[in-house]
Amino acid sequence: MLSALGVDATDEAVYRTLLDQPGWAVAGIAGHLAVTEAQVRTALDRLTELRLLRPKFSDSSVLRPVGLDVGVQILLARREEDVRRAQGELAAGQAAALEILEAQSAAAAGHRYEELPSIEQVQDRLERLARTCTRQLSSFHPGGAQPAAQLEASRPLDAELLARGVAMRTVYQDSVRNDQETLRYARWLTESGGRVRTAPVLPIRMVLFDDTAALLPVDPANTAAGAVQFSGAGVIAALRALHTAVWEQAVPFGVGPERESTGEELTGQERQLLRLLGAGLTDEGAARQLGIGVRTARRMMASLMQRLGARSRFEAGRLAERRGWLA
Repeated sequence: MLSALGVDATDEAVYRTLLDQPGWAVAGIAGHLAVTEAQVRTALDRLTELRLLRPKFSDSSVLRPVGLDVGVQILLARREEDVRRAQGELAAGQAAALEILEAQSAAAAGHRYEELPSIEQVQDRLERLARTCTRQLSSFHPGGAQPAAQLEASRPLDAELLARGVAMRTVYQDSVRNDQETLRYARWLTESGGRVRTAPVLPIRMVLFDDTAALLPVDPANTAAGAVQFSGAGVIAALRALHTAVWEQAVPFGVGPERESTGEELTGQERQLLRLLGAGLTDEGAARQLGIGVRTARRMMASLMQRLGARSRFEAGRLAERRGWLA
């Protein structure tokens, strides 16, 4: 019963025994409680420290227990003092942490462009920016299927953001709809309160935190090369506008990017493939842009040529433009 006030079971048992039998010696208490005499002596020391045992007025060498009502008040006052001390330490810690964060924010304000050359630095910065994000986190994830390890590493941060009420707008490429790992993660994200959409092509990998900072890769073709943090108001506004424009054209997760409602027999991914090949990209380059395999891109093009009745890619492009598919 007294455990909530900081007294363990053995100490309480010794205390209550002395309340009932104040004249018992160590050996009698140990036999009654079926514990060792050493345990009883240790309990007597702790009870004395807690002021539940006091020397008798008539003989200071003999300890007497205070009454249970007085003992509870003593323990409660001690507990309240512990809580006040802990609150004071917490307040001091919070003040120190706030001072550190303010100093970092002031330093960051003077550096609107900062390179993070290692993956570890990028991960640390992602965590730091995520913990200070309060309103919205917007991101692009090009490259098709996302690595399973990367998805699992993102889950704790994403869960924390959503639990704090941060709005999340995530855009993947349409090709992730063929990857079970990424699909499962997107499903979890939407069920947890985030919003997910897909687009045929994404301009660059990007994570945008509120209207304060953005992380972009140093080399879009090699994410292992590190990232760059931007914090200038003009750059952030431009990136926010870019994300909004892509988001509005993207397809919500849960709605398949199948044939569009206009009656055209063409998906957004197929439209982008025609545009990319028409712009002079190779099959490999177009596949990379779409986040799909080269064989998949070639199968898509063969299907488009068959549907158009074209005998060459050049003719397919001309017929697609005539139908308005590339408008």
